[in-house]
Amino acid sequence: MAREKVITTIPAEEARKQDAALRPRFLREVIGQRRVAERLEVAVAACKKLGEPLGHILFDGPPGLGKTTFATVLPNELGTTIQMTSGPALAKPADLLPFLTNLEEGSILFIDEIHRLPRIVEEFIYPAMEDFRIDIVLGEGLSARTISMALKRFTLIGATTRSGLLSGPMRDRFKIHEHLEFYSVEELARIVTVNAAKLNTPITPAAAHELARRSRGTPRVANSRLYWARSYAAARHDGTISEQVARDALDMAEIDRDGLDKNDRKYLETLIDTFGGGPTGVEALAATMNLATDTLSDEIEPYLLREQYIVRTPRGRVATPRGFAVLGKTPPKSKTDDKAQPALFE
Repeated sequence: MAREKVITTIPAEEARKQDAALRPRFLREVIGQRRVAERLEVAVAACKKLGEPLGHILFDGPPGLGKTTFATVLPNELGTTIQMTSGPALAKPADLLPFLTNLEEGSILFIDEIHRLPRIVEEFIYPAMEDFRIDIVLGEGLSARTISMALKRFTLIGATTRSGLLSGPMRDRFKIHEHLEFYSVEELARIVTVNAAKLNTPITPAAAHELARRSRGTPRVANSRLYWARSYAAARHDGTISEQVARDALDMAEIDRDGLDKNDRKYLETLIDTFGGGPTGVEALAATMNLATDTLSDEIEPYLLREQYIVRTPRGRVATPRGFAVLGKTPPKSKTDDKAQPALFE
């Protein structure tokens, strides 16, 4: 049997230029999402030439596809600073004030899970986004007065997994709206190879492909698989991640050859065994599995939908023939007939 070629490290000169962290530092280092990166490169170049702040940006898409990565890369491109917070942490306007008043000219404010901003905070930030000012009310009743405070020009970057929950006025205030797509296996394999080199972990091309193939099209998942394979290789072998080591590590982690983990299989088993393949509502599935509804809709279902293991219909979730097959089950005739029906989203 031919011996696998091992990729030990990237060239020393390139390694010195890269951050020790796994996240890229500049747009040119971002693997995948190239059309998004190219549009951002144009926006960055334009704002530098025009001497204007970068327009407000909204990133949306399933978890782990690079929304935060893009947000942390842009300050490096612009040579500015970034402040980071999240929607659930901003319960009232006063929680947002320290971030807004500490902004520097051209700096970035990043709000993760921006769809979870309370309406009162959302309305408070409108004038900050449009006119770079905030209105502060002092006092109460007839003695109350409003003070308008000017802010330095800044860029708001919002990230959301559920852009449909954003109000129309909030969504319209973002000048750039980018939707992030799932990654190809080849792109994930490149990410795994580059990050293994940053971790000084030898990995073969076949092993990188194996990890990528079972990573649900998501870089965050690929990095998690890499960390586990690295630990497994160090504990059980000589530290090199070969294809067989990668397979053994993922099998131990109960991640099957189709990339499904325990929760994915539990979801399909619950839908098929408990609810006869559907249709059933996500709330019923979540209650039966003892998981939060958001966990199912934001983390588990996107991959199952993308790989056509399930469909969303007006009546609820339905397992497809492929969903039955991956569990080694035969769909009832009625489920096979449903395959001809259009997959309508709720």
